[in-house]
Amino acid sequence: MSLCEVHWQSEVLKLKLSMSVILPDVGSGPFHTFYLLHGLSDDHTTWVRRTRIEWYVKDLPLIVVMPDGFRGWYTDNDAGPAYGRYIGEEVVRFVERNFPADARREARHIGGLSMGGYGALRAAFRYPDIFVSANSHSGALVHGSADWSLPEGREDLRAYSQEMRHVFGIRPEGSTHDILALARSAQVAGLVPRLLLDCGAEDFLLDANRRFHRELTHLDIPHEYHEYTGSHEWGYWDLHVQEAIRFHLAGASILLPSASEAVD
Repeated sequence: MSLCEVHWQSEVLKLKLSMSVILPDVGSGPFHTFYLLHGLSDDHTTWVRRTRIEWYVKDLPLIVVMPDGFRGWYTDNDAGPAYGRYIGEEVVRFVERNFPADARREARHIGGLSMGGYGALRAAFRYPDIFVSANSHSGALVHGSADWSLPEGREDLRAYSQEMRHVFGIRPEGSTHDILALARSAQVAGLVPRLLLDCGAEDFLLDANRRFHRELTHLDIPHEYHEYTGSHEWGYWDLHVQEAIRFHLAGASILLPSASEAVD
């Protein structure tokens, strides 16, 4: 297994960027690809630095791609760069041009935590012909449909509210930021990806995840939803990313190690 630090030029963002890529030492390509997105305060190195992701995929013929998403929420910002096109189009093209990645829909998977959980579902619903499956750990799933006007008397929220308006606009419900609206569009097109959502029972985003789960259920959109012990922290994500890997590769002709082997 090889860990690559890739430096490249994004034409969508007009920036020189970095991404971390884990390449397999087993099997022969082209390989399935797992795009793994970071949270709001992190960067492309954080999954490798804070989890055992390398160990969990060491015996798998799987490429893991960890791009830098900055604080762009992996959506096309209302007043800024097109982070959505960058993730859903440009990063995928770059990876498949430069690595032995399988370019079929059924070989592309995406997941992430917190902001990255939102971003993974947003990419999967916005580009349902690109990704076959998506997962969200502790996702900020309703950020793209919230009212981001400043609540009266909450000057303490001014900076965050301004940042979110820059990304999503003031009232993004029903827009291409709204992942529930995008889910409906994917449903109409008959291209809903396989979905796995989880959240810790002590996580401050639990209510948002429960709400999103209820809405998907109401729309009769198939998905798995789980609540586990834990909060918004790396111990939780390190544990449950293992389940996400298994979920994405279920049904693929890939021999997965047992749960006990994965955590040895």
